[in-house]
Amino acid sequence: MTQDVRHNYYQELIDLQDVEGVEAQIQSLLEVPIESVSDLEKWLTDERNLMIKIEEALTGHQVDFYRNTEDAEIKSTYLHDQRVIQPLLMKYEAKLNEKCCKSPYFNQLDEKRYGLMRQVRESKVKLFREENIPLMVREQELATRYNEIMGGLTVEWEGEEKPFPFIQSQLDHLDRAVREKAYNKMGSAFRQIKADMDAIMDELVQLRHQIALNAGFENYRDYMFVVKNREYSVQDCYDFHENVEKHIIPAWNRLADVFKAKLGVDTYRPWDNTAKLMKKPPYSEVSTLMDGISEILGKTDPYFADRFDYMREHGLLDLGDRKGKSPGGFCTGLPVSGDTFVFANFSPSFFSLIALIHEMGHAVNGYLQFSEHGPIDDFQLRMEVAELYSHGMELLLLDKLDRFYPEEEDFKSAQREELRRAFTMLYGPLSGDLFQHWMYTNPNHTAKERDEKFFEISKRYGLNPVDTTGMEEEIGMSWAGTLHFFEVPFYNIEYSISMLGALQLLENYRENPEQAVGSFKKGASADYTQSIAAIYKETGVSFDFSEQAVKRMGEFLEKVIQDIH
Repeated sequence: MTQDVRHNYYQELIDLQDVEGVEAQIQSLLEVPIESVSDLEKWLTDERNLMIKIEEALTGHQVDFYRNTEDAEIKSTYLHDQRVIQPLLMKYEAKLNEKCCKSPYFNQLDEKRYGLMRQVRESKVKLFREENIPLMVREQELATRYNEIMGGLTVEWEGEEKPFPFIQSQLDHLDRAVREKAYNKMGSAFRQIKADMDAIMDELVQLRHQIALNAGFENYRDYMFVVKNREYSVQDCYDFHENVEKHIIPAWNRLADVFKAKLGVDTYRPWDNTAKLMKKPPYSEVSTLMDGISEILGKTDPYFADRFDYMREHGLLDLGDRKGKSPGGFCTGLPVSGDTFVFANFSPSFFSLIALIHEMGHAVNGYLQFSEHGPIDDFQLRMEVAELYSHGMELLLLDKLDRFYPEEEDFKSAQREELRRAFTMLYGPLSGDLFQHWMYTNPNHTAKERDEKFFEISKRYGLNPVDTTGMEEEIGMSWAGTLHFFEVPFYNIEYSISMLGALQLLENYRENPEQAVGSFKKGASADYTQSIAAIYKETGVSFDFSEQAVKRMGEFLEKVIQDIH
């Protein structure tokens, strides 16, 4: 039975079906005379108030679609937004940016308050090309198609049709034969959709390459570094890749031997690389999961539990798996309501537990930001910052996982597994970043070459200690399961950078828990017009992914894991 998920958690203060009305409201902003700095500041406020109404409606429609990709009405509303409203916004955003930047009062705006906004708007004016609008619309249509395919993906398991996340959850099973069966079932599922995935990615790569060429760049990678206003360079990324390969992968190999011994296996195979040593899933019903999360959040800080309980009461959580639901998990802001919404499509497993804790880090960050500064403007949200608080929340709750794993040995295994996950976040997303560097600087690659490159990079990083004999094809095509490659290109390395900050937060927590939690809340509510480094500093950590930082935090993480006897 499909679940009616519409219009019960967000505010629709503007009718996006009334395209002429929407356009008239935006056009009126272009006609406002600006004759002083105060006029410009008022204009910016009026623009923001209109855009957050549009943004909340767009976000609500998108989440509705992710929650039920099979509902024709929901899909129609979402596609209308993508095909009609988004192109309209792209066209008018360029005009609004131009009006703002060309104002004689633009450079007189207060630097502390408006400096980042000025930088981003000037960048957008330089990047905008009208011929890119239909290409970007098509890009969104392809991402929608990806979600439809993945949302409808099911696998036969012991005579029953199961959602794909259920099969993923079986990789946690203590029985090695069950893990192997689940791994092979996932490979078979990807093989069924491989032609569709290749066609989508082939077109996306070409579309994105053309977008970059139109904007005057040699490739999409270089274009995206400007779009994302990154505070570090392409070379910094390559250096980070090398530093992790030099210092983290050897430590990962040493730990792999430890986990291999605990599993009682001689050869570490791909289905062992994901194995958890806890005897059973941490919960069986979503309500049990939510009860436990509320409790451990409250033990960390009362405010954390207060926000979770509020979200639970107001329908701002959609957890658990069902057919027709888009894959993955995320937290998104609702700027008019001042709320956050957490979406997750996972079957009961250790990963689903950690994924909810991770998204609650985002949610708490969102609520603190809104209470201190109002809605976060698009230009203020840098993923290197956002992921610091999601990873940070995971590690602040590390010592409370016994709520879900009451037996001492299971509790220790859960802690080791979360710390092992921290290791994977240092190299996994980073290898995904390197894969995208290759894809978009070699845009004419074939599907076969793409699979081979993904396998090669995977083998250099996370699969370094794994016997992959006979599994090259399955591993090579598994990139298709990474939503980020389709929907949010070049959103990967941020996870690895922010994990280095989160590990510093854990280091601080082990010395002084109360102070570390206080620093977490201070940073999460900081003024986001600051640099990333300044926000990290307010959180009590350093924005640093140099070789020295990578080596130090790798050694710290390895020691913490070894200390759990």
